[in-house]
Amino acid sequence: MTARKKNAGEKDAKKILVIDVGGTNVKMLATGQRAERKIPSGPGMTAAQMVRDVKEATKDWEYNAISIGFPGVVVHDRAVHEPHNLASGWVGFDFSKAFGHPVKLINDAAMQALGDYKGGRMLFLGLGTGLGSAMMVDGVLEPMELAHLPYKKGKTYEDYVGISGLQRLGRKKWQKHVIDVVNRLREALEAEDVVLGGGNAQKLTELPPGARVADNANAMVGGVRLWEEAKSK
Repeated sequence: MTARKKNAGEKDAKKILVIDVGGTNVKMLATGQRAERKIPSGPGMTAAQMVRDVKEATKDWEYNAISIGFPGVVVHDRAVHEPHNLASGWVGFDFSKAFGHPVKLINDAAMQALGDYKGGRMLFLGLGTGLGSAMMVDGVLEPMELAHLPYKKGKTYEDYVGISGLQRLGRKKWQKHVIDVVNRLREALEAEDVVLGGGNAQKLTELPPGARVADNANAMVGGVRLWEEAKSK
């Protein structure tokens, strides 16, 4: 009896580690694992420390490719600016060399959007430490940076609907601004579907018209889809 020959799909099958870097925590999930793990992040976390901590937290997992959702602008798998809520040292960092595996780096909101997409024109807004944003239009992913656009009284969208706005305004006033911001952006961008993600989306007791709350676990789905050669700008 001859041994069964592996087809190309089996030979090249990827076991993907998805890393979602946030201002408070870094979440991780790998192919074949059911429960995500997380480690604390915060203003003292550098890229090198993140890699060390993730390696330690996942040393019993097998993976051969990595997706990283990064809280900032990413172009061609490289961070363009240092993140607002983490330490410096991310721009120019070689994640593939540090991990010893191929890495796809993408804006964290864009990774979540990719995981939540169901079709048409979808706007994703991440209500977390800051305000993440991305759009999917007919299957094409477009990372966006709406957080620091001017909104009210010399402050930005993020100042009102990010965590600093929640703490300053209280939940009720914060929620009113979230609804207002979502309505403005939905109309401006002609979105057919609005997805609200991030840790603070669960605090909403009323949703803007046409909006739905994301399952944050879909960020991990987006990280896997990155390796399925989804069309991305």
